[in-house]
Amino acid sequence: MTLEIIVFIGSILFGILLYWRESTGNGMYRLFNKMMYSKKLQMSPNDPTGFMYQQKFILRLVFIAMIFLVAILIVRFLIPIDIATISVFASSIVGTLLGTYIGGFILKSEKVIDAHSDSLEEKFDHAIEQSKDFVKDITSREPKVVEEAKKEIEEEPQPPKKSARERLKDKGLM
Repeated sequence: MTLEIIVFIGSILFGILLYWRESTGNGMYRLFNKMMYSKKLQMSPNDPTGFMYQQKFILRLVFIAMIFLVAILIVRFLIPIDIATISVFASSIVGTLLGTYIGGFILKSEKVIDAHSDSLEEKFDHAIEQSKDFVKDITSREPKVVEEAKKEIEEEPQPPKKSARERLKDKGLM
């Protein structure tokens, strides 16, 4: 079980490395594309697609499985010890596939952060200013109920009104 975990973690890192490498250049994929397809069907010169980079899930899975099948065959012939079992093979494929998606997430987030770095700084500064105002309000302001009560107290009291009896007396009716 320990060997499988080590292989899984290593294959995640290998997947990230593969994805990053193909995002910078896809020379091997172009070579295979030129060998397999006619001139009309070959990919355009500015197409960044690679074995892992900008591929669908099924094609990534097929390419990764082929890489590890060839690697296991080479290991079987070079090393007579049986270390290339099915569980190691499966964990390496799943780990590499997971690593390519992690690599894609890292590259996309890096591009988004670079594109919005100025606006992120402004938003961060704005958030800091708002938090300072919020903390200042919390520490210095009294509750709203107390403020409303003070406003009512500060208003000038109205002079007491005469009762109905006193008004009738003033008119001489009583």
